[in-house]
Amino acid sequence: MRSIIEMAPLQVYYSGLFFTPGSSLIRVGYFKNIPWVTMEPKVANLWSSLIQTLEGHTWDVNSAVFSPDGRLVASASLDATVRLWDTSTGKQRAVLEGHTFSVYLAVFSPNGTLVASASGDKTVRLWDASTGKGCGVLEGHTNRVNSAVFSPDGKLVASVSRDKTVRLWDTSTGMQCGVLTGHTDDVNLAIFSPDGKLVASASKDRTVRLWDTSTGEQCGVLEGHTDWVNSAMFSPNGKLVAFASRGNTVSFWDIATGNQCGVLEGHASYVKSVVFSSDGKLVASASYGKTVRLWDTSTGKQCGVLEGYTSYVKSVVFSPDGKLVASVSGDNTVRLWDISTGKQYGVLKGHSASVNSALFSPDGKLLACASMDKTVTLWDTSTRKQSGVLKGHTSYVCSAVFSPDGKLVASASMDNTVRLWDTSTGEQCGVLEGHTSYVNSAVFSPNGKLVASASWDNTVRLWDTSTGKQCGVLEGHTSYVKSVVFSLDGKLVASASDDNTIRLWDASTGTQCGVFKGHTGRVNLAVFSPDGKLVASASDDKTVRLWDTSIGKQYGVLEGHTRDVNSAVFSPDGKLVASASDDSTVRLWDTRNKTTIEIIKTHAIINIIKFSNDGTHLHTSRGIVQLKSSPHSGGNRELHTLTYSLYVTDQWITYNMRKLLWLPVEYRLSCSAVNDTANLIVIGSPSGRVTFISIDFTALPAAYLQPSVRVAVIAGKGFLGLVGCSKLS
Repeated sequence: MRSIIEMAPLQVYYSGLFFTPGSSLIRVGYFKNIPWVTMEPKVANLWSSLIQTLEGHTWDVNSAVFSPDGRLVASASLDATVRLWDTSTGKQRAVLEGHTFSVYLAVFSPNGTLVASASGDKTVRLWDASTGKGCGVLEGHTNRVNSAVFSPDGKLVASVSRDKTVRLWDTSTGMQCGVLTGHTDDVNLAIFSPDGKLVASASKDRTVRLWDTSTGEQCGVLEGHTDWVNSAMFSPNGKLVAFASRGNTVSFWDIATGNQCGVLEGHASYVKSVVFSSDGKLVASASYGKTVRLWDTSTGKQCGVLEGYTSYVKSVVFSPDGKLVASVSGDNTVRLWDISTGKQYGVLKGHSASVNSALFSPDGKLLACASMDKTVTLWDTSTRKQSGVLKGHTSYVCSAVFSPDGKLVASASMDNTVRLWDTSTGEQCGVLEGHTSYVNSAVFSPNGKLVASASWDNTVRLWDTSTGKQCGVLEGHTSYVKSVVFSLDGKLVASASDDNTIRLWDASTGTQCGVFKGHTGRVNLAVFSPDGKLVASASDDKTVRLWDTSIGKQYGVLEGHTRDVNSAVFSPDGKLVASASDDSTVRLWDTRNKTTIEIIKTHAIINIIKFSNDGTHLHTSRGIVQLKSSPHSGGNRELHTLTYSLYVTDQWITYNMRKLLWLPVEYRLSCSAVNDTANLIVIGSPSGRVTFISIDFTALPAAYLQPSVRVAVIAGKGFLGLVGCSKLS
């Protein structure tokens, strides 16, 4: 946040007014000073318990952990770094660089002076927590290191790897002091006993092995698991060890005898995580069956079921005083539970992607969550404040689209629903329920009377927008349906699927009238030509294919992309097709001779493309590019000033490619749509939120109204870049 303020303070000031809770003094007192806002986003009424959002990682954050004194957080990321953060200010204290591959885990030593990090580059690295400097590279593993852990006295590190070994290292010298062999498959994790005399390691070979840390000798094999062991933990007194298994069970073992002394059954799907309370009297287990279960360790009986999740539960952790449980769910939320009552008293929402881990601070006052949205968030566990419930989707929003008349928006979500929204008010006006799995996309018919939705349940469903009732289930695909589209006359529907096919359907009857086969990879999108005679399909097989709808046969294969093709669109006259790919290019094709006539290097992956009404420009999710009217003949092209436009790019709403509003994490997009007059933008978020923001361009400050981005296309290759774009502050 500090870097955003330094870069663009005016925009952050506006964002502060926009997104602060409705009852806050700042919003009440000053929001009237933004005259260019004609529809403001709906916000919670009260502040939530979110304290800090720590941003800086450039890729998913795999784990976050507090230092023993609670003053620092260490986060490990797929960007190959570990970052240290000050919990009181949120300021980044150090970036620990040196790994050459993803870092899966970082952990503090018991005295807080060292950090150990485990990486896919086959090493463990030790770092000085006060300076961030490297102080040792532990080399020896021959495959990626999955995890590392300090012994209770901090003198040893145990690391586990896909090379099927556990290795012990002396932290004072960095020397390897033991290679523990015996597992016959990847080793997932290792834990020290409370007295440090034992290490328990869990493997994909379905065994747990106990090792004597002083000799490196194996002193027990705990067998009998029916599947992988996902999680393990010693009881506080060191007499028991508990394991969570993909076999849907939690098992207890007596360390002294090596015998199994209990199997806890009840979960409906495999158990991902298991943890003891600080006094050892309870065990909490988290399951992909959407529950957390509490167990009494003295009796082995279930004493509580924590329910209410909309997705699988990935991990669970007790607060240090044992009064709370925090659970991480696949719906991007963390939930807090009161152990004494078994009741949920907080749902921590804010991450825009899956949360990988959560951990309490040593004093239990903070909870740190690491996420795939590249951030770590810190939450106050004592306030129990609810920021208000914004009605809408309960999971990731996959797509949003305006109706032809602009009066409605349809949003498709992983909560298995499509929702209709009134664009004049931003209020939800319909919930289309019936799909039995995630809904990937939704689209209106040309007359706006129908919505077609594509789902992971392998179906397309048709809905009446006036009543919200289902009026057709189009079945036939054998895998996920990725997208769906109406022909311009509304008579046909085309659906694209992971089964590598495109299917045509009669929109009035719902009957299948064609199957297009030929792609060798999943099909991401299909689109009709303006006259309905052709369908273009974009696929992971790196091609765009053209299909003749009248005879149901392939008309052409457009080859040239070097990675998956995400999107394709016809020009208004149907003579051209534009396609966007993961190879960071947009290609322009002649549909008659099936050749490439232009390649535009975007230097970023483009997911959304469409032609301007006159066919002279391409509007993309990264900006607008003016197209050539004929094949390249060499030489430089003239620079063309871009027209005004409204976009969402990364953390920003931009106007004319200038930063207009900074988006807090919970409002960032999974999808977006802009209406035809480009004054209303709709943002769908991974949290399930759908946000409407309307802008009066005539009231914008003058600095926003001057175009500053140009496009240069040179010698047959397109380059989309920023020319003379000044910072607005």
